Amino acid sequence: MAYSIDLSGRVALITGASGGLGAQFARTLASAGAAVVLASRRLERLKELRAKIEAEGGDAHVIELDVTDQDSIRSAVAHVETEVGSIDILVNNSGVSTTQRLVDVRQDDFDFMFDTNVKGAFFVAQEVGKRMLARAQGAAPGSFTGGRIVNVASTAGLKVLPKIGVYCMSKAAVIQMTKAMAVEWGRFDINVNAICPGYIDTEINHAHWQTEAGQKLIQMLPRKRIGKPQDLDALLMMLCSDQSHFINGAVISADDGFAV
Repeated sequence: MAYSIDLSGRVALITGASGGLGAQFARTLASAGAAVVLASRRLERLKELRAKIEAEGGDAHVIELDVTDQDSIRSAVAHVETEVGSIDILVNNSGVSTTQRLVDVRQDDFDFMFDTNVKGAFFVAQEVGKRMLARAQGAAPGSFTGGRIVNVASTAGLKVLPKIGVYCMSKAAVIQMTKAMAVEWGRFDINVNAICPGYIDTEINHAHWQTEAGQKLIQMLPRKRIGKPQDLDALLMMLCSDQSHFINGAVISADDGFAV
């Protein structure tokens, strides 16, 4: 049996879309027909990505969003629903990290990660979730009822790694957040799931993999390789599609077996 995923007519909001996994997620969903809304603080990077997606025949829009600012979240989501349409898919991707031992973590470092990775992710999902709930309950118009929310966690939320302990804690919180949302919103056909990527080669960390420390880390991985952003495409597409109607509250590792 062959499967074809068509997201035509759906609106997908992708946070942290200015680079890395977020940019790849946006291009992937656009290739399936979704109207993608690219959100981050780096507008020029978003405009460059929009141009690439449009050149490939996709439908892309740009919105400025600071996930650490609740006014920015409310304004951005309202703008998307007014100018593009009701949000059917949220890819909750914004995230930050620092590298340091726990004894060196300052309050500013802790807040930096938790404000974006946990608090920001929660309130973006909450704002979008409220609108999905309103449509599901007949209190707001929309082409589709229910929705798909994909929270981007990390293998680090499942397996503690050295020198990024607070980041690990924040991604573990995202995993529990995913399950809590799935429990409360699932009966309204809003499916909330989490992807836990392992080590992925992006422009942010590409130079590291060429260093002695990076090569040493690669040798410690199960198959001595790192992933590419495209390696998450099939999983993302499935979780955003109608075919995932029976998948809710799932926490899925895409890490080449690293967390096993």
